[in-house]
Order: sequence, then structure tokens, then C-alpha cells
Amino acid sequence: MSEVPILLVHGFASSFERNWREPGWVNVLEDEGRAVVGVDLLGHGTSAKPTDPSAYADLHSAIDEVLDAHPLVDAVGFSLGGQLLLRVASKRPTAFRRLVVGGVGDSALRTSDSEALAVAVETGLAGDANHEAAGAFARFARSPDNEPAALAACLRRPSSPLSVAELSTVACPVLVVLGDRDFAGPAVELVAGLPDARLVSLPGADHFSTPKDFRFLAGAVEFLCAPA
Repeated sequence: MSEVPILLVHGFASSFERNWREPGWVNVLEDEGRAVVGVDLLGHGTSAKPTDPSAYADLHSAIDEVLDAHPLVDAVGFSLGGQLLLRVASKRPTAFRRLVVGGVGDSALRTSDSEALAVAVETGLAGDANHEAAGAFARFARSPDNEPAALAACLRRPSSPLSVAELSTVACPVLVVLGDRDFAGPAVELVAGLPDARLVSLPGADHFSTPKDFRFLAGAVEFLCAPA
């Protein structure tokens, strides 16, 4: 068994169980002889669910706690989880051996107004949210282990987009996996901004189908389990 564990970080309105265990990621990685470390970000899954946006200012703290316990990890993040991993990797470049991000593209480098999306999550109605995922997020927010008010607070947290300067300090190899129908794409600037990155496109895949797409899992396994 590799001594380097694999940290899995889920997307917005999801959890470790839903994003990684249910689609089979945990079983496959463990069958490859890898130890898996999962987190539930604040406001998600089994974590506390505060409704004050300021409580989410350090949303990456769950990742930092894992890194404090494990001096070196591989990591896979989807969507919000991938963005957070890239930010942490820019600040702690020696903590990651290899990194896979799915559902993350050039939109992570743009400032976006999340208020209409937060209202959709809060009310369950897409309304005027100018975001093709508003309806899906509004539905996901009402799954049994979610609290809509907490997820809306998470969207309203103090935050800023990733910068090219941050990307330039990510020292480990990065695999970017993006469906060609994903609203987060394209990923031209993201890949160009990372010192050592490769893009894998998933034809026919949209944002929400990506975590369950075997091509994402197979590509991540090949990348993470390849000889150093």
C-alpha cells in the first residue's frame, strides 16, 4: 500500500458520502491499495451548518486539518472542492504529491455574483438566477442531509476568485478533468496558469454527471497510482 493517502473533497451541496462513496470512488481507490481520507466541508454532510456567511470565510480549514495530520497527500476535488484544493496547494505547495480537479475551469478565475444563486438555494426556486445550475442546486439543497440556509450562507461567504498568481505557485502535477458540456469550462486559462497541468476532456459530460463518470474515476486512478 502506498504510504501517501488520497484526500477527497466534495463539491457544493454534496458530501463525502454522496460525491465519493456512493459512485464507487472509495472502493476503487482502496482496491488499488490506497488509504482514503474524506472530509465534509463546513455546511455540508456531517459537519456543522451555521447560517452566518462569515463562518465560512475559512472554508478550506477542513483541508488544512487533514494536511496538519498528513505531511504529504494526493488529492481529488470536484467543483468547489477542486477550487479549494488549488487554493490550499498554492499556499502549501509541499503538501501535495499529485492533484486531480474535476468540474473546475476558467470560471474559477472570474468574479461572480452568487446572491441570486443563494436565493435559489434558500427558497428552492431558481427565479432570476442567471446560472444554468440554479435549479439543480436548489433541488440538491433539499436532500436529507442538507440545510438550505447553511448552503446559502456558504455561497454568501467572503471569497475571491482564484488568481493566476496563485496557480503559478502550485508545485505538484495537476490533472484537470472537465466535461465538454460543463458550465465551468473551458479550462484554457486554468491549465495554462498551472506550472505542470494536463487537461482531460469528457465528451458528452456535463457538470453534474462528472463525479459518476467512470472516465473521471479511471483517469484519476491512472494519474494518482502511476509510478513516481
